[in-house]
Amino acid sequence: QVQLVESGGGLVPPGGSLTLSCTISGSTLDSSVIGWFRQVPGKLREGLACSAPRNYFSPSVKDRSALTRDNNKNIVSLRLNNLQPDDTAVYYCAADLECFPGSPGSGSFYYTDTSTWGRGTQVTVSH
Repeated sequence: QVQLVESGGGLVPPGGSLTLSCTISGSTLDSSVIGWFRQVPGKLREGLACSAPRNYFSPSVKDRSALTRDNNKNIVSLRLNNLQPDDTAVYYCAADLECFPGSPGSGSFYYTDTSTWGRGTQVTVSH
């Protein structure tokens, strides 16, 4: 059974950066698809990025984020730069999903449902 553990969250000032990591166990990373999402209480979960292993990003983070994969350590990391208070959320990684490019020109991506999620890591952007 695949298990996911997120790490790297915390308190960061506006304009700061964080690297969130998703450590996979119970399976090898190889060419597995790993997605990154975030959720604010009372709002829908937002898909941010997908390592498929082709990378997809949502328009909200595309110009200030990067994905890296370490197949030896079974880790997929999401680097977020220029964080703002609107980025405050719980960040999750997910497995057992598929990602696809969005409509031409949208700069977004689609993803399938999954029941394989980590517990999340809190990111708070504040002075």
